[in-house]
Amino acid sequence: MAWTRDDMAARAARELQDGYYVNLGIGIPTLVANFIPEGISVTLQSENGMLGMGPFPFEGEADPDLINAGKQTITELPQSSYFSSADSFAMIRGGHIDLSILGGMQVSQDGDLANWMVPGKMVKGMGGAMDLVAGVRRVVVVMDHCEKSGAPKLLKRCSLPLTGARVVNLLITDLGVFELDRRGGVTVTQLAPGVTFEEVAAKTEAEISRPGS
Repeated sequence: MAWTRDDMAARAARELQDGYYVNLGIGIPTLVANFIPEGISVTLQSENGMLGMGPFPFEGEADPDLINAGKQTITELPQSSYFSSADSFAMIRGGHIDLSILGGMQVSQDGDLANWMVPGKMVKGMGGAMDLVAGVRRVVVVMDHCEKSGAPKLLKRCSLPLTGARVVNLLITDLGVFELDRRGGVTVTQLAPGVTFEEVAAKTEAEISRPGS
């Protein structure tokens, strides 16, 4: 049984550590905020200029001036702080963010990431993804393992324009968890319940291996 979006977000939340400053991308990564483990404190950072984001508001309580980088309404915390987008990107580019959890369209076996555009389709812009993958200490990507057509998204080489080359440390899909060493090695470290290694291999273009092999 493949993982659901919530399952994938919960697994990604296990990568959080106490005291981390974390940036969450749009899509499935925003769900990670719902699964922060008890007993640890993490500070969420948004590239549009907010540090210390609170949970999503209840219906009727949204403040239109409080949004994250994905234009979703959020809430503030007593310790929240606000600053310019330039200062926010200085934090990212300066290596002060411990972890970024991003969505992806394609990931290669070398750790390349494509997640910002599809040629011929209208896009709003690259957002902060290129800065995040270049400046953050650890990058985790969460995405479906295959396209709706069944085509694999974990590839030998990305066919879409890259967000960054050799930047992904860990990939979480609906089929399992994959460690990337950025030198062409992809190791399957966990499988979703009922999913076999052979099934994953059949749905993956990249060369993958079991731990220790």
